[in-house]
Amino acid sequence: MRLHSVHTVRTHRSAEDFPRDEHLAWKIAQVAADPVEVDEDVREMVVNRIIDDAAVAAASFARRPVAAARAQARVRPYSPGGSVWGVHGRFAPEWAAWANGVAVRELDFHDTFLAAEYSHPGDNIPPILAACQHAGASGADLVRGIATGYEIQIDLARGMCLHEHKIDHVAHLGPSVAAGIGAALRLDPEVIYQAIGQALHTTTATRQSRKGAISSWKAYAPAYAGKAAIEAVDRAMRGEGAPAPIWEGEDGVIARLLGGPDAVYEIPLPAPGAPQRAILDSYTKEHSAEYQAQAIIDLAFRLRGRIGDLSRIATVTLHTSHHTHTVIGTGANDPQKFDPHASRETLDHSVMYIFAVALQDGTWHHERSYSPERAQRPDTVELWRKVATAEDPEWTRRYHAPDPAEKAFGARAEITLDSGETIVDELAVADAHPQGARPFGRSEYVAKFRSLADGVVAPDEQDRFLGAVDTVADLPPGQLHRLGFTVTDEAEARVPAIPEGLL
Repeated sequence: MRLHSVHTVRTHRSAEDFPRDEHLAWKIAQVAADPVEVDEDVREMVVNRIIDDAAVAAASFARRPVAAARAQARVRPYSPGGSVWGVHGRFAPEWAAWANGVAVRELDFHDTFLAAEYSHPGDNIPPILAACQHAGASGADLVRGIATGYEIQIDLARGMCLHEHKIDHVAHLGPSVAAGIGAALRLDPEVIYQAIGQALHTTTATRQSRKGAISSWKAYAPAYAGKAAIEAVDRAMRGEGAPAPIWEGEDGVIARLLGGPDAVYEIPLPAPGAPQRAILDSYTKEHSAEYQAQAIIDLAFRLRGRIGDLSRIATVTLHTSHHTHTVIGTGANDPQKFDPHASRETLDHSVMYIFAVALQDGTWHHERSYSPERAQRPDTVELWRKVATAEDPEWTRRYHAPDPAEKAFGARAEITLDSGETIVDELAVADAHPQGARPFGRSEYVAKFRSLADGVVAPDEQDRFLGAVDTVADLPPGQLHRLGFTVTDEAEARVPAIPEGLL
């Protein structure tokens, strides 16, 4: 049995005979509706990623953007509804997904998959979880839905580049969430197909959210996509349709937003009856920063001892991939990436800042490494402005390599000292990567949760939550609320006051 089928996707004129069973949205709906069993190692990784999402949600609990999103959910109590991490009660599922999605994304600290397009497939978990909680689904249903959400987003990211056309990567997330919810709730393929089309149509946006002066919308964008996907599923279940063919239409996404009428994309999807295993190709973060900075942080740690006195540094050039150079490097041409007063969202997309701080501190922290005091230190600013990136074709080739053993997201650092001496070192993948020096397993995910939840979630509540997640595949229908958690009074007291909104 073939594990994957590769589907050629292109624009079709309205006058062409293009049957619906050839539409990409229909093929994705067929994958979501396929009653294939979830492999054991995939179930285990789903547990890991629920823990991972919850960890970063706990760490971001008191941050202003997260508190604002949570405030929007709290005014919408609903039964049965979904849980909001850190809060007692049940809330409208789309708003529970919104609040939890912002919490997961705020610190740029959860999992990633990089190929033709970027993705953070852990963004699928909050909306699929909220929909399953509201629908009274079982733990096995949830696991199935999350596996499908990961599969579809990752498969789209393998074959369809969005960022070269300045479309944000959440355009792959809306369809994947719709498919994941459809899989979890075992919806008819017709319903899933219409929901995918609506979700894509309502979640395509430009990459300005990750350019220039980056705001809190960077965290809100995937949460919005998840919320929109839940609403799309709701409408489709009520019999409403979507623009079609959404990708391939004469005025569809490919023709007008991506490569144009002549573009061709090759999208791999699981063959009928094949397991959905894409989650195993994704990887989480040990450090709270853009994924392409993970290996560079580890490289900076390794270089500290070889350099000694950092004031001797004259220049630093990070030779890296096109993606790293143009998104978080000097190739982005964003002066904000060198601004000591820039937002945290901008700093975690400046590999120049990240390399300088990692080199100076030898450690990385999701709050301290980005504090205004840390960013504005004169010696940091001086070193930061000596760092530049350069695209290297070999690193770009390895970034896109299909062989996991060759695929790389790192860089080669060339450091010139004031004496003229040059120090060179490179690192292909982060230490925590599956191919890295210290790959993450269950114990590392649990340790990450306990570290980030410390002082936010009481130890006994941590134990209860981890126990529930560990047995998620066995939770009966109606018990998925056990995957929520509450926070301490002290954590609640640290939440900033949020002004009243309109609603």
